[in-house]
Amino acid sequence: MQTYEIPAHVKSAETDNITDLLVERVKATPKLPLYATQDAAGNWTNVTAEEFEQRVVALAKGFIAAGIQPGQAIGIMSRTRFEWSLIDFAIWYAGAVSVPVYETSAPAQLEWILSNSDAVALWLESDEHEQRYSQIKASTPLIRNVWRMDDGAIDRLVELGREVADDQVEKRRRAAGLADLATIIYTSGTTGKPKGCELTHRGFVELSRNAKIELPEVLWEGTSTLLFLPLAHVFARFIQVIAVHAGVKVGHQPDAKNVAPAMASFHPNFLLAVPRVFEKVFNSAEQKAAAGGKGKIFQQAVDVAIAWSKANEAGKVPAGLSLKHKIFDALVYKKLRAAMGGQVRFAVSGGAPLGERLGHFYRAIGLTVLEGYGLTETTAPATIGRPSKVKIGKVGYALPGTSVRIADDGEVLLGGYNILRGYWRNPEATAEAIQDGWFHTGDIGELDDDGFLAITGRKKELLVTAGGKNVAPAPMEDPLRANPLIGQAVVIGDQRPFIAALISLDSEMLPIWLANNGGDKSLSVAQAAQSPLVLAEVQKAVDSVNATVSKAESIRKFSIIQTELTEESGHLTPSLKIKRAQVLKDFSPVVDEIYGTGPSTVEAAVNH
Repeated sequence: MQTYEIPAHVKSAETDNITDLLVERVKATPKLPLYATQDAAGNWTNVTAEEFEQRVVALAKGFIAAGIQPGQAIGIMSRTRFEWSLIDFAIWYAGAVSVPVYETSAPAQLEWILSNSDAVALWLESDEHEQRYSQIKASTPLIRNVWRMDDGAIDRLVELGREVADDQVEKRRRAAGLADLATIIYTSGTTGKPKGCELTHRGFVELSRNAKIELPEVLWEGTSTLLFLPLAHVFARFIQVIAVHAGVKVGHQPDAKNVAPAMASFHPNFLLAVPRVFEKVFNSAEQKAAAGGKGKIFQQAVDVAIAWSKANEAGKVPAGLSLKHKIFDALVYKKLRAAMGGQVRFAVSGGAPLGERLGHFYRAIGLTVLEGYGLTETTAPATIGRPSKVKIGKVGYALPGTSVRIADDGEVLLGGYNILRGYWRNPEATAEAIQDGWFHTGDIGELDDDGFLAITGRKKELLVTAGGKNVAPAPMEDPLRANPLIGQAVVIGDQRPFIAALISLDSEMLPIWLANNGGDKSLSVAQAAQSPLVLAEVQKAVDSVNATVSKAESIRKFSIIQTELTEESGHLTPSLKIKRAQVLKDFSPVVDEIYGTGPSTVEAAVNH
């Protein structure tokens, strides 16, 4: 077994909890902006550390006055917004436990999370959320209070708590220690019912304090970030906590369509996103350049960027390449940075591999993407690249206080203070996942001599062909999704004679790509699935992937399905992971046709 670990820089007192991070921040820099809220006109207003804590304490008093007891669970179902962060910290100040719910969750999912967690209260954002809750209200009898963010509930609770004494809040705030439960985050669930991950105050506190010391170039007082990923996900949730500790100003943007203008006005210094976001930014810029007759220039700029980054990594950039890089910086790269607010230097990417091509491209334009790796069960990051130590294509190395081990079968095991306490009311799953102090991730990976981790696949998703060849689908799916036409790719072939793929198109990019390539931009996704022009482009993407693998691993056939694979369709989790079993079930006729066991030939399947 290979093991790599880094000792913790600091160790906290057992009586500490997440609220201490805010208390310490207020004492250190009371006037430093911790948040900024945006009005309808797009203007940002700063909220200082002391102002934020005052609001948190006032709302915590409201919780106490409403009868919330220490250790009780409160659900939060909302898009990413300032009020989410406010409510979260107020719950902790009141000594309670927060239970996030994705705002896209169906009534049945909401019912499971609220009933399984024994939540006694629920925060909703909108009327639409309340309608969903009304469908399962009778099945959640423990819910005594339902509050709405958009109807003045925060102000009413603050008023309700005016008579609660400060020392009562302080007593509640101090009730929890590092070992106590801070939140129950339910996994987004690619299979079965979501499991509730018991995350302690220790994970958030120790990870925040150690990561800040380890990443001084990214996390420093006065820097800023724009949150647009769901706060129901552990990734954004951890950033929310470490931002308070580090003195990072946070802005929120709940609508994906408004992220670009929000970045332009907020001017963040660093971002966090999943690889699909970076792919979308690149593909959009590429297609806009082509539409403006500058496609060749953009492609040259891309080629130079990648070559420059690779040469820079090797330690020697030829003078001619350096000159081209400076020219394209003025023509192309500078505009891309401006579109992201003009001040972005770093981005943290997690959830899936970014890919070598995009990693080199973004670094060359002045945005270093720090790939990280972690799960809900590990309170977000267990490994991450450092600004001075990045290996593109790898997800960094252990954060101080965490450990990485590769088991004999290649599975990635993680240890440290950030590991979940267990799965809520699920001792069987806990015993299976945590053995001898190590959390079994289910991912397959490799460690190099410097401790850098590479994720090569998912243990349960490993395909074994009829010929006995083991094939990891992710290394083929990720580069396929990098094509602007492709929304999602699902590589299949378990117990089948060869590897194949189900492809869905990106409806947002489709009309732009068609217009740029002489096609009919009015084609629907279903019509485009049968277009010879589209088929040829997807075939090129498949050929490119096949050039990187052995013949036994190559994609022999593909089918462009006539609908998108989305969270709404039930085929992606809220964190954009593929629900592989659901896809195979819903498109089983297409799969059968690919392998010649169906009733007819697949029109959009192409032999390779």
